Parts: sequence; C-alpha cells; structure tokens
Amino acid sequence: MQGFFVAGPYDDGDPVTGHYYEMASEDPSRPQVWGYSDRLSYAPGETLRLHAMSSATKARLRIERDGLTPVTLIDTEIATRFAPTPADCSVRGCDWPLAFETLIPADWQSGVHVVTLTIDGHSSQGMFVLKPIKPKAKLAMVLATGTWCAYNDWGGSNHYQGLCGPTGGDFSAEVSLLRPWAKGFVRWPEDAPRIPHASPLLSRPAYPHMDYARTKGISKKYASSGWAAFERPFALWCETQGIALDYFTQHDLHSDPACLDGYARAVIVGHDEYWTWEMRDHLDGWLDRGGQLARFGGNFFWQTRLSADLLTQTCHKARAEAEDPLAQTDRITSYWDHPRAARPAVATMGLTGSMGVYAGWSRCAAHGSGGFTIYRPDHWVMQGTGLGYGDVLGAASKIFGYEVDGIDYETRKGLPYPADGTGLQGELTIVGLSLATTLSHSTGRHDEDHFIGTLDAEEVAMTIYGEITSETLGLASRGNGCMAEYRRGKGAVFNAASCEWVAGLIARERPVEVVTRNLLQGDWG
Repeated sequence: MQGFFVAGPYDDGDPVTGHYYEMASEDPSRPQVWGYSDRLSYAPGETLRLHAMSSATKARLRIERDGLTPVTLIDTEIATRFAPTPADCSVRGCDWPLAFETLIPADWQSGVHVVTLTIDGHSSQGMFVLKPIKPKAKLAMVLATGTWCAYNDWGGSNHYQGLCGPTGGDFSAEVSLLRPWAKGFVRWPEDAPRIPHASPLLSRPAYPHMDYARTKGISKKYASSGWAAFERPFALWCETQGIALDYFTQHDLHSDPACLDGYARAVIVGHDEYWTWEMRDHLDGWLDRGGQLARFGGNFFWQTRLSADLLTQTCHKARAEAEDPLAQTDRITSYWDHPRAARPAVATMGLTGSMGVYAGWSRCAAHGSGGFTIYRPDHWVMQGTGLGYGDVLGAASKIFGYEVDGIDYETRKGLPYPADGTGLQGELTIVGLSLATTLSHSTGRHDEDHFIGTLDAEEVAMTIYGEITSETLGLASRGNGCMAEYRRGKGAVFNAASCEWVAGLIARERPVEVVTRNLLQGDWG
C-alpha cells in the first residue's frame, strides 16, 4: 500500500471489492502531519479552530480560498505534537489537540477554504466552508456535505465499508466530522479517471477509477464525493463565466430554517444522496415561499440524522429496520421512499433515486447514449442549444451518470408524463429522459459483476415493494434519469438529475453550458 494507506482486516486485495483506507501511523517517528477543523462551516466573526497531530514539533499552515487563482489568507508556522489516533476515529472522532485558532476577519470571502499542513516528509490537506453573514451573490450554492460525510473513509469506516460490527468488518451507521478528509476529496488528481466507463460486452465490468485509486494511493471514494469531484469544477466554471456564488453546507440548511432567505435561486451540484428531515423541511419552506432550485445532481435517496452539534451523521441504510432505534417512526434512516418514512423523495425534488440510480458504468446502462434524450426542445431551458426532439444533450462528455434520479412515467403521443400516484406535490414537466438501472446484468460467470451485481435491485425490491420476486426485481431495475421542471408552492426545482452533469462543463460542451447558463441566469419561464 502507498503512503499511509493500510488494508482492512477483510481486504481481499481487489481494487473494487477490497477494503483499504488512509490512517495516521502509530509510529511517532514517522514523518506525518494531519488536521481537521472543529466545524464544517463558519461565518466571518466566528472562531476557526484547527486540531492537528504530527511527528514534528512545528508545521507550516496555509489557508487558501479555493478558486481559479487560490487566494492565500494565512501562511504561518504552528506548534504541533504527536497524539494517538483512536481505532474508532471514523465514528467518534480523532480527539487530537487544538493546534491553531483565529477569529475569521470580516473581509474573508465566502467559499471553500483549503487547509494545507506541511512538514519535512509529509503534507496533508483539509477544508472548511465560509458562509456569508448576508447575501453578496445572487446564487447560493448548497454543498452536498451529507454525501461528503457518508463517503469519507479516512480512518477506515464510512457508510459503505468499515471496521464496525461484531466481526469488525461492517460499515458504520455513524460517521464523525472530527477527522481528516480522505485523499482526493479536497484536490482532484490531475490524471484521475471519472467513474463512467463502458466495459466491452460479454466481459466482466472494469472500474478504472478504483483501479487508479488503489494503484496511486488515493481514497477509493475520490470520484464519488467530496469538493474536488463535482462542486469544485462547477464553481471554477462559474468563475470563468463571471457567475458569483455564496457557499453554504447542507449542515447549515439543516440547522437554519432561514439559511436561503435573501436568495431567489440556489444551486446543488454533483452527488447529492444523503439528507436529513430538517434539510428537506427548510428547503421545502423556501421553495414554497418562491425559491428556485437549480439542481445539477443525482441520487436523492437516503434519510439521515445529525447530532445536535452537527458533528455526527447517522444512517443505518439496509440495516435500518433491524438496528435503527427510530425504525418504527418516519425518521427511519433508510430510503426516503421507504413506506415508514411516508415522505416520498419526489415531493421535494420532483424525482427520486429509487426510480433511477446507475447509468454509464459497471453493466448498468453502460452502453447507453451518455446524455439526456430531449423530448420537449421548446422548453425555455433548451433555448439557444439548437437541439431538437430526439437529440441527445451531453452525450459527448457523458453527463448522464454515474447515478441519476427519475420517476415512474408513461408516454402519450411521443411525450413522457409522470405516472399517477408518485407523490408529487406540484406539476412536473419532463424535458429530457434516458434509461438507468439498479441491476448489473450478466450472461454467466465470465461477465458477472462482483461489485453491484443484483444486490441493489434486490434491496430496492425488498424495501419498496416488500418482497423479492421476478416482478418486483423488474420494477426495481427498470429506471430512468430525467431533466425536469417541478413547480412546488410559489417556487420551482429544475432537476438536471445526474451526478456527472459537471463533466459537460469540464469538457466545455456548448449545449450543456447553454442549459447551465439558462438555469443559473435566465428567466424561468
């Protein structure tokens, strides 16, 4: 293993199915320096506190506001010391000593701020978000920090794999913010592949991004979540277009019902999978009062809970019915579309992950078009693209993947409409739609997928339909992803519901850029 990566107790050595993670060394003589902030976000006038541990007595600290040209705000030397790292740090936090604190000046600009700690022989990066005291930009970007927390595997455990349970090999239902961010979450490796990949037919699916990660010493989840994968390239594109953003976290939205007051429009980007009940309450309220949400993201799926101090996220996922203390209530940390939650995902976003999910990778619609097939080219969002009925938006840059949101629909006279009984609380207009699935199909052992396989389709079938049969597996695996306008209350959501939308901006694919500008700056019909 490279760097500070170690193998988990049940690691099989495979980049896809194996379990490895980055962890501080127990050896106090090995050059290392690590740190984390005591909160995820701050406002000017509040105190930033950084906790750290190191083999050295001093470390160089640099804090920069990230952007096309990063702005250095602090560059100084701080005292550090070695401290042990608890084995359950992913769950309970690292409990390292306070190494630096400062009152955040009023002139620091809202944004994602990168914290770099350096000693001879090692350097590491963290980040925190600076939110504005009052609106300065017209657009508020709400960072998908619930998903960041779910995927961060520094220390060994996240909501996918881990060191928990009776065998010490289960994922953790609880994850802590009081630990470093996984390598690749803050900065994207320049030569790293994105997730979409179409393996040759009749062969076992390949996952180049996970092969890369294990070979290079990068978090296995670098391409799934974090600032670097989705929001950062979107923010950099906005900067090139002269589009200003104010930054908030989903944690801010959770704790502050007035978080988005003062903004006519907000933006969510990338992998947007984990939400609390309170986040939805506060977003719904803002939408109903007239807010407009432009969502360039996918996989609206899981209900979570946050601790009172916002530092621990809980999601029992597939184990919720058996293990969640609130399993018999609507706060069960399972699918939003779980019958006990009684709060369909579509009620907020117009679309849901349980009717979409995978496209463009594994054996899940991997050989599809890679873009959204357009059904309503006269819709205002398509103005200036030049695309017509049946054309595909974003195919060249593969914007349709790797996880998408859809809805049960029917086609009448060549146009898709939402089916009855979906749980919508307003009118939904489907502009574009392509197919997705939860099932990684195979024809035999030679092309069988050992990662997704049939497990996700079976889980959806059991959770939503109550049993696993050929019929419910079909219902669970025949999904889609949509571009759709959802009118709710006095406001609206335009859901370009794909994690990989940002790939079109990275590639500067003109029609994708046009639609993005229409949503950020245009008149919403």
